[in-house]
Amino acid sequence: MPVINTIVARDAAHQLTKRNWAAQEPGVIVVFCIVGLVGLSVLGLLIYKFIARKRAEKQARVAQHI
Repeated sequence: MPVINTIVARDAAHQLTKRNWAAQEPGVIVVFCIVGLVGLSVLGLLIYKFIARKRAEKQARVAQHI
């Protein structure tokens, strides 16, 4: 009986490693990429606005001292 269990376990492990989920579902991968790009774009925009606000505050302080 242990030989049969070993064969079944090896076959199950082979089936799990043989699957290529990304190749079977290319649409989901495309959606993940699009959502990632949108997320990175929004993050970049927020960082840009933060830096621009800090620059404006710095220029305002310099202008007040002169």
